[in-house]
Amino acid sequence: QVQLVQSGGGLVQAGGALRLSCAASGRTAMIYRMTWFHEGPGKEREFVAAYNWYGGNTYYADSVKGRFTISRDNAKNTVYLQMNSLTPEDTGLYYCAAATSYTRDPARYAYWGQGTQVTVSS
Repeated sequence: QVQLVQSGGGLVQAGGALRLSCAASGRTAMIYRMTWFHEGPGKEREFVAAYNWYGGNTYYADSVKGRFTISRDNAKNTVYLQMNSLTPEDTGLYYCAAATSYTRDPARYAYWGQGTQVTVSS
């Protein structure tokens, strides 16, 4: 099994920055891709950014490209999402998830963090 524990998030003004963390434990060798999803108020859960566990490839939604950066700290077995130039549209729940294949479909993700709230004031 894989366990994902999230931290970070909070309240920030538009234009500010936050960093989310997702610590993985358990059978991390099963992870092919770690992904951040965003669930805005009344919205569907949507892909934000992905990190390929083996190879380090990164992928971003067009809406966050150039603003957000996904990275991995191998020593801590933790994936981060650095969020810069935040806007009110970035407000919502952020979930870290791990997949055992290369996909961005949330239905294909077997392991999920508990979610963390990000609120961006205008």
